[in-house]
Amino acid sequence: LAQVSYSYRGSLGRCRQPAMRTWAFAALLAVAAGKSATASHILVKEEAKCEELKTEIEGGGDFAALAHKHSTCPSGRSGGNLGNFNKGQMVPEFDKVIFDPATEMGKTYGCVKTKFGYHLITVVKREGVKGSEEL
Repeated sequence: LAQVSYSYRGSLGRCRQPAMRTWAFAALLAVAAGKSATASHILVKEEAKCEELKTEIEGGGDFAALAHKHSTCPSGRSGGNLGNFNKGQMVPEFDKVIFDPATEMGKTYGCVKTKFGYHLITVVKREGVKGSEEL
């Protein structure tokens, strides 16, 4: 925690907007606490399309193939894989699902609305969250 505080006072402490300072410090604390995840998602503009894709996945559709075909996020090219990230790096609505201890690994969640659109989310791995495991 001392190292995080030092980093915050150093480079991140120069953030001019209070909201950015708060976000930056929260992100650093999450890193220090070891909360990280690996997840995939499908991002679409319309809620109806999101619901349609969710139904298809629940019926046995391949998440990665559907992400490749339908996602508006560049991660769609890699089957929706977002790689590894820390709590605080994604928008709050996204983090809420990813880092909720009740979220089951491998299960598809959504449609989660963010400023980018509607997401279907699958958590592959999580660390530093009670009840976490790896698929």
